[in-house]
Amino acid sequence: MRVPRAVRNIAIRPRLDIATRWGPIAAHLEDVDFSKDTSEREKIPVHNPATGEELCQVVSASSYDVDTSISNAQEAFKSGVWSKAPAIQRSRVLSKLARRLEEKISILADLESIQTGRAVREMRAQLGRLPEWLDYYAALLRTRQDYVAPTQGNLLNYVQRVPLGVVAQITPFNHPLLIAVKKIAPALAAGNSVIVKPSEMAPLSVFIFAEWAHKEGVPLEVLSVLPGYGRTVGKEIVSNPIIKKVDVTAGTNTGRELGSIVGRNLASFTAELGGKAPIVVFNDADPVAAANGAAFASFVASGQTCVSGTRILVQSQIYDEFMTHFMHKVESITIRMGDPLNPDSTMGSVISPHHLERIEKLVQREGKGTGKIIAGGKRMTGKSRLDAFDFSQGAFFPPSVITNVSTEDDLWREEVFGPVVVVKKFTNEEDGVSLANACKYGLGAGIWTQDLSRAHRVSEQIEAGLVWVNTHHRNDPSSPWGGMKESGIGRENGLEAFEAYTQSKSTIINTGTMEEARDTQDWFAESTAPKRYG
Repeated sequence: MRVPRAVRNIAIRPRLDIATRWGPIAAHLEDVDFSKDTSEREKIPVHNPATGEELCQVVSASSYDVDTSISNAQEAFKSGVWSKAPAIQRSRVLSKLARRLEEKISILADLESIQTGRAVREMRAQLGRLPEWLDYYAALLRTRQDYVAPTQGNLLNYVQRVPLGVVAQITPFNHPLLIAVKKIAPALAAGNSVIVKPSEMAPLSVFIFAEWAHKEGVPLEVLSVLPGYGRTVGKEIVSNPIIKKVDVTAGTNTGRELGSIVGRNLASFTAELGGKAPIVVFNDADPVAAANGAAFASFVASGQTCVSGTRILVQSQIYDEFMTHFMHKVESITIRMGDPLNPDSTMGSVISPHHLERIEKLVQREGKGTGKIIAGGKRMTGKSRLDAFDFSQGAFFPPSVITNVSTEDDLWREEVFGPVVVVKKFTNEEDGVSLANACKYGLGAGIWTQDLSRAHRVSEQIEAGLVWVNTHHRNDPSSPWGGMKESGIGRENGLEAFEAYTQSKSTIINTGTMEEARDTQDWFAESTAPKRYG
């Protein structure tokens, strides 16, 4: 039985505030085929965390929806409508989808800002690059080649990459559409059927993207979005034995839990998990450039990225000069915060009041211990200096800086996922590397130095899947992205991601004559002449 189109994607109840305040966005939401029969289903409210307003209610997928959508995806995979479509056809569809995204960046940026509370200036820059992922994998389909293995004897062995089947993707709230597209693009390019469960806190842009994908030629059953909570819908999706791969971006504990389920089903697993990125500033670094770079690393996305620069390590000789510039930048960011939809606003809110409370408790607890809060530390209230925006209704936390934190304290060890950094002084290169690696996470890291030899030497020693030198947060469709230690397994982006959504298939053909075959294939011949095995 096929699930109704609406249930496969979303059921939503727009509120008056969307229709009146954000008319263009409401118009695009109306393009989505919404379910009418949702009275008995669980409804999940979606809020604007910057204002506390309820934007809409998303109707959660039921267990029946999950099972039937996955079964339909498997039927579509077996039919070959997408999995066996010529590579050039899949490439054209991805390219058309990229062009549609290019036309809609401003609408998507506003929507992302509204559902996450992030500054619209960030979202415009970030989403402006999304078409690159679709174009990259479209180009890869046109240029990649299978190969012939150098086997011995009269054998032709050609090796192909074939799709896995039905794959599941669990995406987070912090970069709702970016991370979804990073996963969806290689999965579709490879020919898989894809089930996506977006974050219940910021699902709207993913729904719209899926609808546009269908309009540009991705078959309906090949890309399905199933809304719901991770503990219910997400767990049901990854538990289904039809699922051949799970790709998740989440916290480390969630990754462990899902990984144990995936392992029991003998499915593939890619997990981009927690992070606690160090920024190592050496004495020879340019102090202004390093301070600006560290501020960007720490406070973009309100500190809600897995590669946020949350541990700033500064060598002793440059420490005072660096801190002067860095603290000036922190103050500048704070006084220019305002309405996230204001292009002049520097930083938005965190994702929810619950997250705000957690961040504040962690920081305040540390301020009473060994640490010293030298900026921020408390939720924001009152009116913005920039535009008189009322912070008290939203989940706003200012850029916060804490010094003298012990490496045993939670603010050093645990992911805060907010605009909070700890700063620590180090003496020499060995000390800096040791502090950078004194953490269970290993996703991203940054180094600031003008010494080329040191840049290469320290990059090699730092235990992280991503190391930036004199920059941070740089990302590209061709560049592998993933972590070491407790930051996960597997990689997004590049050829690695494409191959992770495929498996090799080896076909070996005997090219000898039938006369030769009679002799070489008769293993049990009465003759005792030696034969080759294997």
